[in-house]
Amino acid sequence: MNPTIFFWSGLFAIALALVHLFAGRLRFLEATPRNIWLSFASGVSVAYVFIHILPELSKAQETVTGAVGEALAFLEHHVYLLALLGLAIFYGLERTALVSRQRNQKAGKGDVTEEGVFWLHIVSFAFYNALIGYLLVHREEPGVLSLFFFFLAMALHFVVNDFGLRENHKQIYQKLGRWILAAAIILGWAIGVRSEFSKAAIALLFAFLAGGVILNVLKEELPEERQSRFWAFALGAGIYAVLLLTL
Repeated sequence: MNPTIFFWSGLFAIALALVHLFAGRLRFLEATPRNIWLSFASGVSVAYVFIHILPELSKAQETVTGAVGEALAFLEHHVYLLALLGLAIFYGLERTALVSRQRNQKAGKGDVTEEGVFWLHIVSFAFYNALIGYLLVHREEPGVLSLFFFFLAMALHFVVNDFGLRENHKQIYQKLGRWILAAAIILGWAIGVRSEFSKAAIALLFAFLAGGVILNVLKEELPEERQSRFWAFALGAGIYAVLLLTL
């Protein structure tokens, strides 16, 4: 492995883990109307998906089609199906958390998810974080600059994710969940250092990540009670899109 990529990817993996560990100290993000920085971070994450990941998926489609052969020839758009799957899975997770909180509220147990739903969420997001840790090492577009843009988008995305997970799971996330998610990033990075999947597999992983990012951002921005800041979201998306287009 390129020593430069090894160093920077490792540094960024540690930084992403620290985001989960310390994002809870940013108490000013919990205000309503939604804090402008959360909306700005959401815009950056979505811009990265639409300007960088999705165009790369279009190129990678040929690689995936060649890799799966005739056995799965009926699936004409493999990478986009994985993006759809990522979106659907995280939508299902969010709905499960909301229903669980409603059940606990009716039972007088507080506005928090049930323990089983907490573990379902944490295991799913641990896989999600491990995937991001792996992709720090292996991405469709190599190079330190590309790595930095990926890291920055994911760091801001983790701030948004952490806010949502903390709202759903309260104290158990603070005591346990954030540590598991931080460790998952380092684990994913370590797997990436010691092994490398095929180009087709990396394209599919990126596709799944794209769907997950889109859903996890929009579920935080769209609910009316969030009173989100559209101008901050648009500003974040616009600024980051311009930066990405300069690559």
